[in-house]
Amino acid sequence: MKCCATYWSWLLVMVFLSGCKKDDRAMVVGKIQQASDLATTEFLIDKVVFGTKTKKLLFLDISQARFLAYSKASVKTGVDLSSLSAEDVTIKGEMISLKLPPIEVVNFSYPPASFREDSLISDTKAFLNTIRVRDQEEFFRLAELDIRSNLQYMGIVKTSQQHTRKMFETLLKSLGYREIYIAFKSDDLLIPQVNLLEEPDQLVNP
Repeated sequence: MKCCATYWSWLLVMVFLSGCKKDDRAMVVGKIQQASDLATTEFLIDKVVFGTKTKKLLFLDISQARFLAYSKASVKTGVDLSSLSAEDVTIKGEMISLKLPPIEVVNFSYPPASFREDSLISDTKAFLNTIRVRDQEEFFRLAELDIRSNLQYMGIVKTSQQHTRKMFETLLKSLGYREIYIAFKSDDLLIPQVNLLEEPDQLVNP
C-alpha cells in the first residue's frame, strides 16, 4: 500500500489562515473550516484476486477452473473540518489545542482499468467447465468487499492522522503558536458505502 499526502495544499490553507489573530478563536475556527477539503491523504492498495469454479458430476469434482488477476484500489482520506466548532479549539497565549473530527474515507475507487489477468496461472477453460465474465465479476466484487472491510486494519487512520498533524503544526507555527496540541475525537475510520462493480464486460484487460 502506497500513500501520498497533499502537501501542495499547505500553501492554500496558509492563505486562508493568514491575517488571523492568534488569540481570536472564532477567527481561527472560521478560517480552518474554509480549508475543509484540503487536508487529505491518498493511498494505493494492491489486491490479488483469485477464484475457482468447480464442475461436479454425481457429487464428485471432475474439473476445476481457476482465475487470478491483479488490481488496485485508490483510497482518499480526509477530515471534515467544517464540523469544527469553537469548543474544539483552546487558545492560551502561544498555546493552541485542536480537537479534530475523525479520519474518514472521502473517495474510494476500484477501477476496472487496473485489472490485469495472470494468464500463466489462470485456467479459465477446464474440462466441461468455464469461468465466464459474470464469474469474474463476482470475484472482483468479493475482492472489493474484502478491501473495504479491512481498511481500518491497514494503518490508514494512523498515517492520515500523522499527515494531518504535521500539516497543522506547520500552519499553526507560522501563525506564531509555539505550543501545539492536536488530537482526534475518534480513532475509528468512517467509511461511507460505495457502489460495487456494475460493468462486468469491462472487468479484465488482456
